[in-house]
Amino acid sequence: MSELGHDGRSRAEQSLGLGELTIISDREDDVHTIRPFGELDLANAGELQRELERVEASDAESIVVDLSGLTFMDSTGVQVLFCAHARSRADSDRLVLLRGSPAVQRVLALTGVDTLLPFAGQSSTSTSTPAPDPP
Repeated sequence: MSELGHDGRSRAEQSLGLGELTIISDREDDVHTIRPFGELDLANAGELQRELERVEASDAESIVVDLSGLTFMDSTGVQVLFCAHARSRADSDRLVLLRGSPAVQRVLALTGVDTLLPFAGQSSTSTSTPAPDPP
């Protein structure tokens, strides 16, 4: 049995710095940007989930999630992003993602959602329409 500290993390997690996540969230005009830093995993994905839901309830025309500050993301983080995308599609497609580190992008690619999520500079139709067969 592992001993938990006051923040709910085990001593091993605390000493290794595992599971630490900081979220900076700010709004400029009609664009709300959420910047998670550190590791997005089962231990803290709820923090990002709650912040996304809070911002989604606002009147911001665009919600940008900048993944460049993440050093790690597990499948729980992928689920948070995918669910936010689904909610966005039902609510004016306000969500835009900025690409993360190679490690984060690799997780998204391995899970197959990298082509489904709305990354900046990526046409929403280019990922949902298959390429034509070569002649």
